[in-house]
Parts: sequence; C-alpha cells; structure tokens
Amino acid sequence: MPDSPDFRWSRDVDGLGIGGLAATRSQVIVTGRDALDRMDVIQCLDADTGEELWRHTYLAEGNLDYGNSPRATPLIHEGHVYSLGAFGHLNCIELDSGLVVWQRNIAADFAAADLVWGHSGSPMIIDDKLIVQPGGPAASLVALDPQTGETIWSTPGKAASYSSFVPLRIAGVTQLVGLDADSMGGWDPVDGRRLWSLVPERAGDFNVPTTIVLDQKIVATSENNGTRLYQFDEQGQIAPRPLASNDLLAPDTHTPVVCNGWLVGAWNGLVALSLSDNFATVDTIDDPALMGYASLIAGPKSVLALTESGDLLLIAVDDDSLRITSRLRLADDNAYVLAHPALVNQSLYLRIENQVHRLDLTR
Repeated sequence: MPDSPDFRWSRDVDGLGIGGLAATRSQVIVTGRDALDRMDVIQCLDADTGEELWRHTYLAEGNLDYGNSPRATPLIHEGHVYSLGAFGHLNCIELDSGLVVWQRNIAADFAAADLVWGHSGSPMIIDDKLIVQPGGPAASLVALDPQTGETIWSTPGKAASYSSFVPLRIAGVTQLVGLDADSMGGWDPVDGRRLWSLVPERAGDFNVPTTIVLDQKIVATSENNGTRLYQFDEQGQIAPRPLASNDLLAPDTHTPVVCNGWLVGAWNGLVALSLSDNFATVDTIDDPALMGYASLIAGPKSVLALTESGDLLLIAVDDDSLRITSRLRLADDNAYVLAHPALVNQSLYLRIENQVHRLDLTR
C-alpha cells in the first residue's frame, strides 16, 4: 500500500451516495442522486481515466434515513448492469452503451411495504434468473428474466431485509440463502419454494449483514444475536441450534470476511474468531477507526479495511494474531464513508462522499 493517497484519478459524481461500486477492467459503475434529490443517477466511468462514459437518470422521489441514494451494489453480468434503487427502481442497462434494456419498480409492482432504509440487497443471477427481494406479501422474493425483466416466479412471505442473498449447494440441491425482515431461510431457485426458516433467539435485528457460506455450513451475524455457525441435515434442512456462537462479534451493518482460518469482522474494534475452535475469540484490535462500520476485503492472509472515517488499513491475519501493517488516511475528519469499494487487479475504486477515486495499491 502506498504511504499517501496518490490517487491515479479522482472524479466528482452526483450526490453523497452510499451504494457500493461495481467495476471491471475497463468500467466503474457508481450510483447517486441529482442535486435536487429527486432523481437516481447511474454513472459509468472509464476505469483508466475516470471520464464519464454514460449516465442514466430516473425519477425516484421519497425520503429515507441516511439519504435517498441507491444502497445496493450494482451487478455486472454478461455485458449488462443491473442496478436497484432504494425505492425499488430496477434497471437493466447495456454496460458498453448505456442503453436501457428494461426497467421496472419492484416495490410498486409487488406491493412491497415501505422500508426505513430503502431496498438494499444487491441483485444476483443464478440459473438464468435475476433474484431480487421486493418484500411484498405475495412476492417476498422473486425471480425475473434477466433479458426482459418479466416475472418467472414469486413467492409469498415477509417484508424485505437489508442484506443480499447467496447461493449454497447442499444435499445435492442449490438453495438461495438469505434473510427477510425477521428470519433466515433457504429458497429453491427453480420455483421460489421456501425450503426452511429459522427465527433467531432474540428479536429486533436490522438484518443488514449478508449470510456467509462456509463449506456446507452458513454463518449468520447480527447486532442482537451475535455470530453463529449453522449446519444442515442430509435433507438440506438447517439445524435449529448453532454449532458455535460468539456474542463479541455482533455487527449491525457490515459483513465479516473469512481469512486464514478466521472470521474477521468489525464491531467496537476488529474481532477475529476461530473457524476450527467453536468461534473462540482469537484476537482483537482496539482502534478508533474500527469502532463502527468498515468495508472488508479478504486475501489469503490479510484483510483490507475501508472504515467509515476514511481510513484504509491493511491488516495481517497471522496464525495467532491480527496486526495493522499499513494505514492510509484518505479523507478529512468530517468525511463519512459507507460505500463498499471495488478491487480489480490491485486497483481500488472507492467513493468518499461526492468523489470516486482510483487508488493503485502497487504504486
């Protein structure tokens, strides 16, 4: 990591967006809001220069906590961008041209209840189906045709969570694993049928962190129920009691990462739990930059952390300890950094309020 923030380029973008960035070798997708706070903005930037290649705007009026810009990280798949706005606006756009292929509003189309923090789960594609979570009573989870946006299936259930879904292959069957407003569950991607449901011991979780797949087990983490490891039976049903748990790591918004046999997450400091020893606490780091939200990217034996205060930390995950080996201050003391960065070929694309930067980590 460089000693100072020698950005290869910096680019002003619309609004103070908090949605994650998506990037390829040649393009960077970033979402935001217009100056009047009435329109969502999707911008495509040249990865080499930061020049704007195209933009798409659409009316998206409303009022949410933490502003009104999109929260979900866009999905780039087979030459298309799938972007979900906080008020349910879903757009499919050609990556190279910026041409809108189709658009619809999943909140309006599926009678979803209003969300205090807006629609936040990133779209995913599995088995040629685009999976999104409207949270409507007759359409808690839906699958759409990625090419046309037409509904393939919808399944009834609870209101939406603020997390994203992940695929899990268990008992010879692929499941969609994720959260609704008050439970964790597995769904069949073929027809949307719910396969199992698990309500945590303590109610009231925000359900923001995304479930983590660990071999053929899953890790759930939340502010009221801590971090838990679950296994499945031979029929692909979840065991209701966790194999291991730890209440010290209890993030309300960020998702921990797996690194060098540990689960590493930020909650009142950095916490590392052993994956081989019943989630025992291996080490902690008490650092002011890591007391709140952090976006984590894991390597084989290190974690890159972008904190909400604008610090970029490189953390060595040794066999018996955590060590901050490099620290780079990227923003002034008033900055508030919530957008998850994108890492492509040792270049980190990150958003600090109304600017996007490219930081080459090898420079």
